[in-house]
Amino acid sequence: MQRFDAIRPFYDAEINPAIQKVIDHPMMKALMNFAFPDVEEEQWKEQLRKTHSIRDFQCNFIYQALMQVLRKTSEGMTTSGFENLEPNTSYLFISNHRDIILDTSLLNACLFDNGLVMTASAIGDNLVQKDFLYVLSKLNRNFLVQRGLSPREMLQSSKLLSEYIGQLLLRENRSVWIAQREGRTKDGNDATHQGVLKMLGMGSDEEHLMDYFKKVKIVPVSISYEYDPTDALKIPQLMAEANKQIYIKEKNEDFMTLMSGIMGQKKHIHIHVGNVLDREIDLIKSEFDNSNKQIQALAQVIDDSILQSYKLWPTNFIAYDILYKTNKFEHLYNENEKSVFERRLEMRIDENDPIQRDGFLAMYANPVVNKLKYENAL
Repeated sequence: MQRFDAIRPFYDAEINPAIQKVIDHPMMKALMNFAFPDVEEEQWKEQLRKTHSIRDFQCNFIYQALMQVLRKTSEGMTTSGFENLEPNTSYLFISNHRDIILDTSLLNACLFDNGLVMTASAIGDNLVQKDFLYVLSKLNRNFLVQRGLSPREMLQSSKLLSEYIGQLLLRENRSVWIAQREGRTKDGNDATHQGVLKMLGMGSDEEHLMDYFKKVKIVPVSISYEYDPTDALKIPQLMAEANKQIYIKEKNEDFMTLMSGIMGQKKHIHIHVGNVLDREIDLIKSEFDNSNKQIQALAQVIDDSILQSYKLWPTNFIAYDILYKTNKFEHLYNENEKSVFERRLEMRIDENDPIQRDGFLAMYANPVVNKLKYENAL
């Protein structure tokens, strides 16, 4: 399907030649030395040279690197909901988005562990400007979301992207991961952008849009980290927004954030996959005959699933109590956890700047605020 060549990952036939091109790259060496600290260079190179499919590359190399990330930067990952998914079945995973690389990579590790179809995953082309990262993303079954386009180009790009996602889900039996909104959540408020759903619906050949969304089997995903390793890196953008200024990224900011997310301390991680939205979509179709209202209702259903299943950590409750000057949740954390969090706050931001302080605290507190909206959620 040549029309997807600009955005698709490598085909399996292209994997080995691509690996041969980057096998001596310093970043490949760094990745392999991290994943296999006790293995000689020639040994992992020999295994790479024998790799001829994305699945082999993901299972034998990326998965091992992820396990090292978990060992070195976390106190473990827990999961829930995967037992409700069917093997050999493709799903459209719509996820909240905290970390550039790990959100989708950890989900894929969980799918692999549970014998389920792994995803092709959306990634912004702004994140793969470096040649090596571009090749690595295509080796890891990422497809590109093109950024910085004119309105006309954006429309064409969105239609192409939608058609490609439909092709993966309905013809190739390949699951797809996409974030619920463009870019990572900076303030802890996870919300589905209706524009993402409109884009997904562009490729539909169904008479009724909701029939298409039912066919692609939408599964909401919530992922939470006890500590966000990029929390302080998000503050400049939050400050700019608070001051009604346009935020302009530094030259290597995306790359630095990507690396910080992988190597920074996360403590505990939890991933929950919800149930396939089935009856909910039937209800939306029966209640609304206007497609905009249907999209709005679907976004709300996805939000409800993500927010209700979002795993809260002591850091969330501590931040809430500090921000709102309360002791409402003090039974859910201990003094040591609180002092560690306060030390992080002190080290990472200027506490005398109320915008920085409140922005940092709200990043952790907002998931609690959102959960409180659901009766008996806490």
